[in-house]
This record gives sequence, C-alpha cells and structure tokens, in this order.
Amino acid sequence: MTVLCVSADEAVSGIADGSTVLVGGFGTAGMPFELIDALIRQGARDLTVVSNNAGNADTGLAALLAAGQVRKVVCSFPRQKDSWVFDELYRSGKIELEVAPQGNLAERMRAAGAGIGGFYTRTGVGTLLAEGKETREFDGRTYVLELPIAGDVALISAHTADTLGNLVYRKTARNFAPVMATAATTTVVQVRHVVEPGALDPEAVVTPGIYVDRMVRVPS
Repeated sequence: MTVLCVSADEAVSGIADGSTVLVGGFGTAGMPFELIDALIRQGARDLTVVSNNAGNADTGLAALLAAGQVRKVVCSFPRQKDSWVFDELYRSGKIELEVAPQGNLAERMRAAGAGIGGFYTRTGVGTLLAEGKETREFDGRTYVLELPIAGDVALISAHTADTLGNLVYRKTARNFAPVMATAATTTVVQVRHVVEPGALDPEAVVTPGIYVDRMVRVPS
C-alpha cells in the first residue's frame, strides 16, 4: 500500500545508517532533489549510493556527498566537468567508487527486481571492470558474470501519480527510476502531480503502485 506523506522529511524517515540507497537521475534529469535534501536533514550516514552519476555541482547527490553521509558510490559515469565534490572526496580517499558500465548497472538492478541471481554479459570482458569476476565461454566467446544490485531504499522522481502509487514519468526523467523501484525494499517517490485512481491512462503507467511504498507531492 502506498502512503502519501505530508512532507519529504516524513517520506525519508527511518532510513538507517549503512543503507544501500538507489538514487534516480541521469545527471540532473529525474534527480529527486527534494528527497535528497530531506535525507541530508535526516542524517543517515555510511551510505552506499547507486546512481548513474556521482553528483553535479553542489546540489542534489553532490550535496549528500558533501555532507559526508556516503561511504561508497556505485555508478557508470563518475566524472564530468561539474563533479568537483566527488572528485575531491575520491582523490582524498574519503569515498569508495565502483564503476559499472551503464547497461550493466541498469540490468543489475533489473535483475534484483526480477529475482535473477546473476547474468553473463560481454560488456567489460578484457578490462579492469571484469577483474575478479567469474567468466564463461558461450559459443566460443567470453562473458563475465554480473551480480544483482538491490537497494534498501530507492529515491526516485516521477511526473504524475495516482493515489495508489501508479507512476507516469516525463521523457528522459524516467531513466533508471523504473528498475530502481523494483529493486529496493522500500521505494520513495517525489511526484509533481497526484490524481485520483482512474485518471491515468493505464497504458501510460510505467511503474505500478505495488512497487511504491511512500510518495510525496513536490509541485515544482
């Protein structure tokens, strides 16, 4: 059952120290800024954050890193021109990094949500990303075993939801949110609009409400 919270602070309450937190967003597109700000106020520490990027500028995920609450980042694209917060933490040895190719990152979370114990892929074979991982030959080609990524919590953003938690996304802001919603024990969503059941086109619903635990309306 999806709970409609009165504030972002209520939505992120109870996130424990040491949690693995899946954070939606492709850069800033689809980034759940208000939920991240609430998590900073909530204060959980020693977090492992799984996201596509390692933060942009000084807001959102970068602000969470700057607050010293993250022990490890798992992402596909850790460094861009405005990732100075992560760059400084990593260079000073204050944060761990696991890089995963973007498709592998998404598929590892999808596997967690689908109950798949692992999968073999060609991506990463022969590179540092495959070191220490099991490999197998299929039809004369080498594949590397990738394991699922499950989260204790997912923080994602959607455009519109009904009160049952069924979610509709807007364009590229969808990005990793659907797979994160299925891969986390608790999924928390900030949403711009909330409508009554029946108002959404069922064909447009990407994430069914069964995957959504808490939701908060953030108008802008």
